[in-house]
Amino acid sequence: MTTTPHGAAHRHDVKRPEDEYLGIGPSIAYGLQHVLTMYGGIVAVPLIIGQAAGLPPAEIGVLIAAALFMGGLATLVQTIGGPFFGCQLPLVQGVSFASVATMIAIIASGGGLPTVFGAVIASAIIGFLIAPIFSKVIKFLPPVVTGTIITTIGLTLMPVAAHWAMGGDSGAEDFGSMANIGLAALTLALVLMLSKIGVAAVSRLSILLAMVIGTLFAVLVGMADFSQIGDGPIFAFPVPFSLGVPVFDIAAIISMLIVVIVILTETTADIIAVGEIVDTKVDSKRIADGLRADMGSSIIAPIFGSFTQSAFAQNVGLVAVTGVKSRYVVAAGGVILVLLGLLPVMGRVVASVPTAVLGGAGIVLFGTVAASGIRTLAKVDYQNNMNLVIVATSISFGMIPIAAPSFYEHFPTWFETIFHSGISSAAIMAILLNLLFNHLKAGNTDQSSVFVAGSNRILCARDVSVLNHGDHFLDGKLFDAEGEEVPIVADDSPQAQEIGERPEEREIVDRPVSAG
Repeated sequence: MTTTPHGAAHRHDVKRPEDEYLGIGPSIAYGLQHVLTMYGGIVAVPLIIGQAAGLPPAEIGVLIAAALFMGGLATLVQTIGGPFFGCQLPLVQGVSFASVATMIAIIASGGGLPTVFGAVIASAIIGFLIAPIFSKVIKFLPPVVTGTIITTIGLTLMPVAAHWAMGGDSGAEDFGSMANIGLAALTLALVLMLSKIGVAAVSRLSILLAMVIGTLFAVLVGMADFSQIGDGPIFAFPVPFSLGVPVFDIAAIISMLIVVIVILTETTADIIAVGEIVDTKVDSKRIADGLRADMGSSIIAPIFGSFTQSAFAQNVGLVAVTGVKSRYVVAAGGVILVLLGLLPVMGRVVASVPTAVLGGAGIVLFGTVAASGIRTLAKVDYQNNMNLVIVATSISFGMIPIAAPSFYEHFPTWFETIFHSGISSAAIMAILLNLLFNHLKAGNTDQSSVFVAGSNRILCARDVSVLNHGDHFLDGKLFDAEGEEVPIVADDSPQAQEIGERPEEREIVDRPVSAG
């Protein structure tokens, strides 16, 4: 009797790739890899908001614990799912960075955290109600749109990887130092070397192993500090409304509603992206269930001191890199996040991983997302249509806020909020241009732009066998070498029949040109 890899026995009955169960051990290991990948992003928002609100370190710690706790719960809802909730795909949930600017503006206007919490709850309720309507856009998302969105997701994340590789804190003295970038380069090299090893388990865990080795190296050279792990409580449960009872302000709710629309757009893009990577069917019902999980989690989050929840794009890249498509792996990551929220000491351990190490891994992760989008775009037909223009314009549009972050600062606030995200910018442009050129076809021609890729023309030998040297076309007419016009007749004309009987005649039969 031959042995099979652990978890292989489960694969024969799997109908969807994402339903594969690998066992407890591998699920925890791969789940931890997901947590390490997104940890820096999930704690960044409560850090920024806590500082903007002038909270003391202890209360900022409460915000961080709440973010981890709610991110874990939201991830479990999204991956495990239930009736009307959860897309059941390997998507990690966490605090959305898209809401940071709006929340800071609410705080600066004097509303404080209670007003932020109220705006999040009210806008998420509206987002929950419109989720089924929003999900119907799936029919307007062919590969030319989804490929563009996935590619843009990867490209917009690259500045994040570079920032991490430089040290993460732009105010630090060693930000951008050769030491930080060198540590990131070491981690990147480890990821590549471990990925090349023929052992599947090692290759799949290349990101996690590279982070562990990179962190150990950082400890040896004095670039990692674990001395503060023992500071603070070991166990703490998020207390409802510990940072204030929500206050509902109309202006704050309206501004946050714009953010919710952006989050719905980004989560839809992430669901489609991970569906493409996993190679599973994603329809409007599945998107609606995923969006409801997003918004439902966002409604509950302020109760425990957290904010709007959304899918994390960087973890989509991890799915692509490792090839581990199981949603139960990400669910294990959700359990780890919940424990981190309940056990602050574990969170402090993970937080001690140098940001430069995350940057080295992020270069591979985020680049893989872009590569997955390019692979999807390779399936698109560019012949005699405007698809090339759709891709070019949409990706360029998505890169504007990345290349020039202040580009929209003089636009209305609602406009800046929506288009400051490169992902939502590219998604909106790709959908609109696809509607314009591929659905509203009035006025389209097969050569409507200099950017259109025309079909290659092929003539068979039999089509040109009756031509003589020097024959040429001029103004739609055929002339011989001496300038005499050669008649062109239709296939079914009497002359064509006579030509068939007397092949020595030089008239050209007007027949469709075959492509072979």
